[in-house]
Amino acid sequence: MARGRIRERLRRSHLHPFSCLRPNANNSEGPNPLQGPGFSRIVHCNQPLKHQKKPLKYCSNYISTTKYNIVTFLPKALYEQFHRLANLYFLVAAALSLTAVTPFTPLSMILPLAFVVGLSMAKEALEDWRRFAQDMKVNSRKASVHKEGGVFGYKPWQKIQVGDVVKVEKDQFFPADLLLLSTSYDDGICYVETMNLDGETNLKVKRSLDVTLPLEDDESFKNFTGIIKCEDPNPSLYTFVGNFEYERQVYPLDPSQILLRDSKLRNTSYVYGVVIFTGFDSKVMQNSTKSPSKRSKIEKKMDKIIYILLSLLVLISSISSIGFAVKIKYQMPKWEYMQPKFDNNLYDPGNPGKSGVAHLITALILYGYLIPISLYVSIEIVKVFQARFINQDIHMYDEETGNTAQARTSNLNEELGQVETILSDKTGTLTCNQMDFLKCSIAGTAYGVRSTEIELAAAKQIAMDLEEQDTQNINVSRYMKSANKEDSRGGPEIELESVITSKCENDQKPAIKGFNFEDSRLMHGHWLNEPNQEALLLFFRILAICQTAVPELNEESGMFTYEAESPDEAAFLAAAREFGFEFYKRTQSSVFIREKYAHPGRLIEREFKILNSLEFTSKRKRMSVIVQDEDGQILLLCKGADSIIFDRLSKNGRIHEETTTKHLTEYGEVGLRTLALAYKKLDEPEYSAWNNEFVKAKTSFSIDREAMLERVADMMEKDLILVGATAVEDKLQKGVPQCIDKLAQAGLKIWVLTGDKMETAINIGYSCSLLRQGMKRICITVMNSDVVAQDSKQAAKENILMQITNSSQMHHFLALAVGCASVICCRVSPKQKALVTRLVKEGTKKTTLAIGDGANDVGMIQEADIGVGISGVEGMQAVMASDFSISQFRFS
Repeated sequence: MARGRIRERLRRSHLHPFSCLRPNANNSEGPNPLQGPGFSRIVHCNQPLKHQKKPLKYCSNYISTTKYNIVTFLPKALYEQFHRLANLYFLVAAALSLTAVTPFTPLSMILPLAFVVGLSMAKEALEDWRRFAQDMKVNSRKASVHKEGGVFGYKPWQKIQVGDVVKVEKDQFFPADLLLLSTSYDDGICYVETMNLDGETNLKVKRSLDVTLPLEDDESFKNFTGIIKCEDPNPSLYTFVGNFEYERQVYPLDPSQILLRDSKLRNTSYVYGVVIFTGFDSKVMQNSTKSPSKRSKIEKKMDKIIYILLSLLVLISSISSIGFAVKIKYQMPKWEYMQPKFDNNLYDPGNPGKSGVAHLITALILYGYLIPISLYVSIEIVKVFQARFINQDIHMYDEETGNTAQARTSNLNEELGQVETILSDKTGTLTCNQMDFLKCSIAGTAYGVRSTEIELAAAKQIAMDLEEQDTQNINVSRYMKSANKEDSRGGPEIELESVITSKCENDQKPAIKGFNFEDSRLMHGHWLNEPNQEALLLFFRILAICQTAVPELNEESGMFTYEAESPDEAAFLAAAREFGFEFYKRTQSSVFIREKYAHPGRLIEREFKILNSLEFTSKRKRMSVIVQDEDGQILLLCKGADSIIFDRLSKNGRIHEETTTKHLTEYGEVGLRTLALAYKKLDEPEYSAWNNEFVKAKTSFSIDREAMLERVADMMEKDLILVGATAVEDKLQKGVPQCIDKLAQAGLKIWVLTGDKMETAINIGYSCSLLRQGMKRICITVMNSDVVAQDSKQAAKENILMQITNSSQMHHFLALAVGCASVICCRVSPKQKALVTRLVKEGTKKTTLAIGDGANDVGMIQEADIGVGISGVEGMQAVMASDFSISQFRFS
């Protein structure tokens, strides 16, 4: 079969994001210079046999996360067991029991030691066997690999070699680090989900080189060969330097052509790639760290007690041996009736020192029961059964996934009752990471009447506060009591009841993923009756067109679903569809929209040609598309952070800025994520001149290519006209507020570490009961980023120190933070999460528990005394690195 499936004819040559722009291979700057150490990797494409001998023999694709193997288990496990002081003592005692001076038989000393050590080693072996089983599950996954003659066959991941050509299909994981050769799209585009690598749910766009695009089916690899010369294995996920030698030409490679192991292919039927790095050479494994050896506080305390008991044992034995030596020297000669029959020199009055030493050994063994070996036996047995009870806890069973809690190690069971500080991730842990379109502001008018979870929580808190106030006023007078109940209690109860009833009624309607909007002014075409029709029409079109998603028809429901780069984008498309602007097709370099209500009584299908697409990045904080409608009008459609968009508005485009800003503030106060939408019209000469500059920048090989692209994009993304703003809600996990409330009542301090901006994080804190009414709020922030960039880091440090000083009267940051009931750290990276966890753990000397669900939480989980991984939507990295795993953060 020449083709595994019908090849999709979808060209996106004008949709290049900055990271995937196709450079000009004939550029005079040529390939990347690869000289010196660190660039010795040579890969012979489609010739894996050349990599079976040194110096081109590289590591296999087999991976292992276990602590032991068949060879190392016995020595390593024994080494760990005899790190325990008590076990070491009993080992010495067992050895001494083989001597002539022992008061007991050797078996009585050896058997208890063998039982304790054997039980602990068996427990370690069982836990490591589970890790081994998980590794084998990964190593045994099947991948389609080119064998010979254009024929592909399935092979286990662990058998894949450097140089193999691999075919990966939609929703499959990449088995190794690959160079992308071609995809199911004509121009080599593919979408990749890197959730397992960095915890991000948005899709990344990858693109193959032009020269390998003809490798479009199995048969085309029959005679394919090439050579890759690139950097050596390293942990950098976002960089790659190399050259590809193919058909007597050399082509430079960059990260946009590299598909990393454990990332997933999305929105693309299939891709072909050649293996560059395997196994522990792959970037994800280069980033992996060995799980730290964690010991519970009880075990550490037992060691201290053993030191005291051992010292006492040595003292008693020493006193006894000294007394014995004195008796032997001065009194034994007078005891003729006690003279030994055999002269073994152990009772020689002429050598009392030797007799004393012999007696010391006897005393150490005789008084050895002072060291409680039975305590270790009991504790080990209890821990095993505790772990079993945790695994079978019905209250921790998740019906949706069918998963139970798992104690991945039984060494830390007792620590769960000693936790004083919990450090939690937000997205995917406290929240569902599922965005719902809830409110919007269009041309200065706010739409959307549904309440957010924060508003519901606030209404509930007000009702509780007023009820408490009523209780306090009971003894004032009956008349005042009656008045208070009637006025203050009745009003808010009615208000709260109306809010909650509205939500319950909405829940009875069929749920639409990504859309939780309610406002009769916009639904079912009623927006045509609004005075700002043109702005509404433009707003809906921006939602439907300014995106990079791929539509997929759900045959059961007959509705289109969208594979988008982010949950926000999917929510925008769902909203556009519900408003009557359905994005249903992307073909060639156009998007097609069905407009249901724009012309009453008719369903209009419109085509918008995508001329250019400027991607959304964390640095740009905006995305733009340049489109041409059916009338030939060229438009720039833009969405992004309000601060970024407002700075790029024209004088005539600020008509609704003040009211929109007010609405954005209100949306932020109730925990919604917001974006601003804007546009501008372009004439043909203006666009052509700009596009020439853009093409020059994107085909450049210079070092400042990214800066050139950014500069050209800035030239276009200015003088915009504000259309409106969107507000989406990230729902809380079920039961999170109740869980946090109970933990707070128990006296636990809770820290939330998130990458969100401060306003959003604070509002989420209120919605999940992390922040409560009556708390004094202290905010510590770095001053304006531009000022920090212009000045020095010292200025930022002094600024923060001043804020801490004012808030805590010269206390340091940690002293201030640990004195708070709740702490929210915003804009933190994965590394900073781990560093904050270490700061709390080492600074307070109290038991810390970290909980997260993504690969970006692994460092935090491993750093804490107890790590809890959630088996959520962000992969299994957090679970594999944890001590305990659950399915949801909830109170049971």
